[in-house]
Amino acid sequence: IMQERETPRGAYVLDRGQYDLRKEKVEPGVPAFLPTLPEGPRNRLTFAKWLFLPDHPLTSRVTVNRFWQQLFGTGLCKTTGDFGSQSEFPSHPKLLDHLSYKFMSEGWNIKKLMKYMLMSASYRQGSFVSDEKISIDPYNRLISRGPRFRLDAEMIRDNALKASGLMVNKIGGPSVKPYQPPGIWNSVAYSGSNTRHFKADKGDGLYRRSLYTFMKRTAPAPMMSNFDAPNRETCSVSRERTNTPLQALQLMNDTQYLEAARALATKSLTDYNSTEKRIAFIFQSLSSREVEKNEIKLMQRVLEQHHNHYKNNETAAKDLLSHGEFKHDEKLNTAELAAWTMLSSQILNLDEVITKE
Repeated sequence: IMQERETPRGAYVLDRGQYDLRKEKVEPGVPAFLPTLPEGPRNRLTFAKWLFLPDHPLTSRVTVNRFWQQLFGTGLCKTTGDFGSQSEFPSHPKLLDHLSYKFMSEGWNIKKLMKYMLMSASYRQGSFVSDEKISIDPYNRLISRGPRFRLDAEMIRDNALKASGLMVNKIGGPSVKPYQPPGIWNSVAYSGSNTRHFKADKGDGLYRRSLYTFMKRTAPAPMMSNFDAPNRETCSVSRERTNTPLQALQLMNDTQYLEAARALATKSLTDYNSTEKRIAFIFQSLSSREVEKNEIKLMQRVLEQHHNHYKNNETAAKDLLSHGEFKHDEKLNTAELAAWTMLSSQILNLDEVITKE
C-alpha cells in the first residue's frame, strides 16, 4: 500500500525550469482565494477531500458544465476549460448554480443529473431554426431551440453497431482492437514493441463499444481521427467538429460500417415481408424517426438501381458481402442482399443519422 515518507521529499522552484538549479523551497498547498485544505497531512488524500468540500466553488460547477456541453454542444460557460478571470461569463449563472448544488446534494450521482437535464423542456425542444430565432439567438446561447451538432466519433460508431444488432454489450475487460487499415503502427513503433504491428481482434472484440477500443496515441485509429476524436496525448475538454469528404468516405467504405449496413439489411430481409416495411425498419433504426412517404419512394428508386446493377454483376455483389467477419445468411439472394446493403449504407451516411438534433 502507499504510505507517507518519514521525511517528505523536498520541492523547489527551479531556475528557468532547470532541474539542478534549485531556488527557494516550496510546500504543498492550494491557491489562497480557494478554501483552505482540510486538517491532516498535505498529501493526495487530503487534496481529494478538499476537491469535494461542500463549499468548494469549482469542482461541481466545472463538472456540471462539461455534462451540459456533452448534451447541448456548448457549456453554460462556453470556455469549458477555463473558469478563471479570463473566461466567458456563464450564459445562465443561476442555472449553473442550481445544477451544481443539485449534483452535490444528491451524492454526485451522474446518471441522476444527466436524466434531469435530458428530461428538461430545454433539451426536448425541436432543433428547427427560424429567421426570428437566428436574429435573436444565432449561437443558441439563450437555449431558444434544441441542440443540433454532429455526434462524436465514438457515438457514430456505437450508433451503427447498436442499430445493426452487432454490438456486444459486455462490460469491462481488457481493451479490444476493431478493424483499422494495416501498417499504421509500423512507422511509429519501436522494433521490440508489442504494438509494432496491428492485429485486429476476432469475434466479440470487433463489436464492443468504442469505449473499450485500444488507442495507440502516436497512431490513433483513422475512424476516430477523421471524426475529430483527440489522440489522447494531452487532455482535451472540448472537441472541434469538422465536416470533410474523408468522413463520408469512411462511412461508405470502412469495414465496420459495411458490416453494420449488411447486418441491418439481413435483418430487414428476414424479419419483414415488404419493401416499404423494410425501408421503414432500416430508416427508423438509424435515424430514430418514422420515414415519410416521399422518402420511401425515393429509396425505392435507389434500391431498384442497386438491384439492377448487382443482378447483372454477381462478382461485385459477392465482393461487397465478403468484407468483415460477420457472415450473412447464405439462403438470401446475393443481388438482393447487396442492394439492400447499399441502401442501408446510404442511409447510414445521412446527415441526420450522424447528427444529434
